[in-house]
Amino acid sequence: MNQESTLSASIPPGLAGQRLDQALAALFADITRSQLQQWIEDGRIILNGRVPRKRDKVKEGDAVEIRVPPPVESGWKAQALPLEIVHEDSELLVINKPSGLVVHPGAGNPEGTLLNALVAHAPKLAQLPRAGIVHRLDKDTSGLLVVAKTEHARQNLIEQLQEHSVEREYLTIVNGVMVAGGTIEAPIGRHRTQRTRMAVSSQGKPAVSHYRVMKKYRAHTLVQVRLESGRTHQIRVHMAHLHYPVVGDPVYGGRLKIPTGASENLKKVLRGFRRQALHALKLSLVHPKTGKRVQWATSVPEDMSKLMEALAHDAKVHSD
Repeated sequence: MNQESTLSASIPPGLAGQRLDQALAALFADITRSQLQQWIEDGRIILNGRVPRKRDKVKEGDAVEIRVPPPVESGWKAQALPLEIVHEDSELLVINKPSGLVVHPGAGNPEGTLLNALVAHAPKLAQLPRAGIVHRLDKDTSGLLVVAKTEHARQNLIEQLQEHSVEREYLTIVNGVMVAGGTIEAPIGRHRTQRTRMAVSSQGKPAVSHYRVMKKYRAHTLVQVRLESGRTHQIRVHMAHLHYPVVGDPVYGGRLKIPTGASENLKKVLRGFRRQALHALKLSLVHPKTGKRVQWATSVPEDMSKLMEALAHDAKVHSD
């Protein structure tokens, strides 16, 4: 019999001052904001021991508890949601996921996810564990994601992920000006006290990220990151650990950085960028059927492109 479960966390510095529903939507990325608002109204969310209003502002360190109702017993709902399919054959589907789309149903969002869209597009996927999804992207991370269409392909891709033969390259914009690229090898596990966050931890699982400086701006850097491992929030945690947190990251990003003398346009673009500036740009793997290496690439999404243009323009104006 399904039972109610409880999620708990404390508000990190980067979310201080936000409305409760906004902060929770950033903190619990797998739960939609509308679902969180409904749970606030239902009294299922407790803030510092009391029932809050959704418009209440949060402070750093505030204790939040969510009493998640038991899931409804049902199969995955097929939903004809828009899908940008980069490649499809008998074994694989490669999707360009937009930011804002949750990959897999979870607490509070049993539908409206990539999985629901996949089952509608290819009903046989419902027969596979997680509908053939073998790796994830965070809700607000955009870019390429591979899905297995057969059990053989699923097992093959899982093995490739374990053996690091799936190559994933990301583009990100971080706060601060990096001197040079490098490699960070730092294990990642759950935060000791804030269980919805990840952290570099000696008790965590091995995690390796290779990063390269692509372009330096006045107070930010465009960085290419190649993953060896695929830990939850890996790039976001590793960049924050290096003290170059990802721009727009509501959990690990810290305070917004605006260069001295920035134009009103740049201030507006930076303040309006409400998700982590992280995009899965390239994906390469050995095809499960042919045994040949295949690769896909996608363009940078419009919101990140506009941010890059605004930062580049600012850098040019102040170098003249």
